[in-house]
Amino acid sequence: MYERRKYRDWISPAGLVSFGVTVRETDLWICAERPIKNEAQVHVFKIRGYIESYIRDYPGFLKVLAPWVIEGPVPEIVREMAEAGVRAGVGPMAAVAGAVAESVGRELLRFSGEIIVENGGDIFMQLNRPFTYAVFAGKSPLSMRFGIRIDSPGAPIAVCTSSATIGHSYSAGKADAVCVVSHSGAIADAAATAICNHVSSEKAIQAAIDFGRRIDGVDGMVIIAGEKAGFWGNAQIVPLGVPT
Repeated sequence: MYERRKYRDWISPAGLVSFGVTVRETDLWICAERPIKNEAQVHVFKIRGYIESYIRDYPGFLKVLAPWVIEGPVPEIVREMAEAGVRAGVGPMAAVAGAVAESVGRELLRFSGEIIVENGGDIFMQLNRPFTYAVFAGKSPLSMRFGIRIDSPGAPIAVCTSSATIGHSYSAGKADAVCVVSHSGAIADAAATAICNHVSSEKAIQAAIDFGRRIDGVDGMVIIAGEKAGFWGNAQIVPLGVPT
């Protein structure tokens, strides 16, 4: 059953039109300079076909929690997912949401100078203006208290989030939210999962930051666990006033 994602009401940059694209499990929210839903949908079918075809040939790719090493030629999105998992030390499907968001976003940049693609809270964007990513951390008192300001005019960037207390995704940690900033959607997604796995308590935040900063491609991060938060790198924090 489809569940409306209320936070999408907050993704509305001036001058852009917003629309959804849903293909089976893939549920995207897109902001662009004009309605290009058909172009987005065609590309989603294409890349899902690549991933699903690879899984049919290699079923372990779907559920493995350890890095998956690619051998031989494969579609680009499959390789990006696998390589991101290797960098972060997690399975390739930990990178799927971020990889899909980026792949769709880069395709749509052919039709729109500015683009935002949101996939289950993971975002790939290229804007000519600052953008603030609100940090939702479930029942933590720090949830929605601040956001990450992204100011990278004309350059693509991704912000992905993993949580051990929100949603149905598996996590070995206890973080309420781990947000990672990267120029790669796949790396941001895989790294967020890996870093989240290292947050066993509020006291483990610094160790998790030390782990995450060693992942090649991670530009910044925010970690929230209970009443504590940690920040590192390209993660400019700003107060947030978001309607509840």
